[in-house]
Amino acid sequence: MNSTVRRASLSIAAVAALTGVAACGSSDGKGGEKAADKTGIHISPIAALRSAEKSTDKADSAKVRSTTSVGDIMSMTANGALTWSDGLKGNLTITYTGGQMAEMMKKAGTPSMEARYLPDAYYAHMSDAYAQQTGGKHWLKYSYDDLAKLGGASGSYMKDQIQNATPNQSVKMLLASGDVKKVGEETVSGAHTTHYSGTVNVAELADKTSNLSAEQMSALKKQLSQAGVTTDKVDLWINDQDLLVKKAEKADTANGTMTNTTFYSDYGVKVTAEAPPAGDTKDFADLLKSGGTATGGAGTVS
Repeated sequence: MNSTVRRASLSIAAVAALTGVAACGSSDGKGGEKAADKTGIHISPIAALRSAEKSTDKADSAKVRSTTSVGDIMSMTANGALTWSDGLKGNLTITYTGGQMAEMMKKAGTPSMEARYLPDAYYAHMSDAYAQQTGGKHWLKYSYDDLAKLGGASGSYMKDQIQNATPNQSVKMLLASGDVKKVGEETVSGAHTTHYSGTVNVAELADKTSNLSAEQMSALKKQLSQAGVTTDKVDLWINDQDLLVKKAEKADTANGTMTNTTFYSDYGVKVTAEAPPAGDTKDFADLLKSGGTATGGAGTVS
């Protein structure tokens, strides 16, 4: 197939893998008041978020639900469940609802795809039409190491972000920004929450939190600059059990405004995810080596 389709395969993987897990459900938040509410003691936003970061991390798993858009490039939803107790694992249904990506997916056969996350790779379940071009194989495997190599500095950063894409990372991100304020108390999906907000310098945050080398960091900053990405406005809603139940992000990019709203629910839910059968899986790196001749149905799922 042509280079446009081949690029589409990589774009779908990158967008789905990264925004899918980073943009992921609403906690019922049953019962209880914070000790601070009972005693009247004021807790600073920093202290409250640190407590939320620890509680959310210990919860190990959650159902997720999100919407994401980037200018006229794409809009998408993600629904499913993830666990982070032993590396990131889980399953999401990703649906492209608008923009160029949705049109491309529609032409390919369907706007939805099943995504499966394991600690070392991301898998996309493709359409029957796609499988006809890959010897009957429906699953496309994207190794995070391969994506890192293909994407250069941004690929290395994407790998790092995917493998650490847990709800508590959103809390850590706002804590690392050094710009946190309490907005007020609000009800989210029937639960009482406290709303916090701040603005993150994306390049500075990447420098603080990623495992990139100095050379990779320099290259990433250049790529971020070219992409028009500088700051990210982050809003978090924490329930009375110190768990993150909602996250909203907004940032300007060269391709238009990026927005994301994510809800988390059912913390502690059982989540299982295994690699698809090897006989029904095609490695994306192998497709590239063969010139992409089997990538015609990229992104389409049955």
